Amino acid sequence: MIEAFSAYGPQDVRFLIGQYPLAWVQTCASVEQPAASLLPLLGEYDRDGRLIALIGHMARHNPLHDALQTDCRAHILFTGPQGYVSPEHAGLRDWAPTWNYVQLKIAADLHFDDALTEPALDMLINHMERDRIAPWRKEALGARYSRLAGAIIGFRAEVRSCAGIFKLGQDERPEVLADILSSHPDATLVEWMRRFTN
Repeated sequence: MIEAFSAYGPQDVRFLIGQYPLAWVQTCASVEQPAASLLPLLGEYDRDGRLIALIGHMARHNPLHDALQTDCRAHILFTGPQGYVSPEHAGLRDWAPTWNYVQLKIAADLHFDDALTEPALDMLINHMERDRIAPWRKEALGARYSRLAGAIIGFRAEVRSCAGIFKLGQDERPEVLADILSSHPDATLVEWMRRFTN
């Protein structure tokens, strides 16, 4: 793997999780049949901006709930923007096609906490609704809120390790990169490529 693809900082981790909070969470206990699920997660950061934990919630009937109470170790995978890059985008026929992508692999110890359920929901709702003209609030559910909230449980996943790959064109020659940035149709991928190649 090219070294430039692993050159990222705490601010990049925070940006990725903030923009793409839906992550795969998988148990470590059973190799034959690991429980896995997509869950929305948000980061908790130290004073230096480093990721120290992930806050989330899941349904109590999710197989992960039982599995992680037995063994709290979890693998968590965030994926960001991704897309195929054709030789046509590079403006070269003797250039091999590739795929640009972002991934972040986290090993964590996940602990459930009933007292964290409501704060975890509030944190996620506030994050996802923050840019709306009239942000939705849980109070709109009235009496249904307590019933729905009772079916889920909050958790905190303490980060043990974190490793990312931000493959966004850092290895391209300037003229090739310029062609890709000007011709690729995925505006989000192009924005991330600019972020990592400027």
